[in-house]
Amino acid sequence: MRVKIKNIASVQMGYSFRSRLEAVADGSVSVIQMKDLRSDNTVSCDDLISVDLNTVKAHHLVQRGDLIFRSRGQVTTSAVLLEAPGKAVVAAPLLRIRVTRLDKVLPEYLNWYISQREAQAFLASRARGTVQKMISKETIENLEVALPSLEAQKTIVDLAVLSAREQALLHALADKREQFMSALLMQCATTKRRGK
Repeated sequence: MRVKIKNIASVQMGYSFRSRLEAVADGSVSVIQMKDLRSDNTVSCDDLISVDLNTVKAHHLVQRGDLIFRSRGQVTTSAVLLEAPGKAVVAAPLLRIRVTRLDKVLPEYLNWYISQREAQAFLASRARGTVQKMISKETIENLEVALPSLEAQKTIVDLAVLSAREQALLHALADKREQFMSALLMQCATTKRRGK
């Protein structure tokens, strides 16, 4: 079964700040920005800046399970909020995708699907701009998603997490091996040969 995102989720533009963001020590609202989206497509809530924002409406606030989509730049993937961020908004030009049909799709699965080759090809073919690529809200809403059963979705997400962890471990192992070989070769290069 294939379903357009607009039939299983709502897509909303990020909050548009009229001026440059000024962090306030004990501001009323936290702000999720591009820098808070990790390379593993999750949102880091560790270093969110706080601002004073008295005019924010409830529909602008994010919640656990929301997807934050990178609508501008070379990377057009989303990141999922795995923890409740407290009172927080998403800054424009990011988009917030909220699953409205949890009986049909897991947020983590939708997050995974958006980064897959087929979805990325669809987004790339509809990106606007030459220097700065931009994906519109309508483009995301019209992205078709393949929807297996919820059980299959959970299995796919679990396997994707394990695969990503394996890749990270392999990279770390390769780095350690390179450091070891480099140190060994340097030792060979700087050790005086016996008998000389």
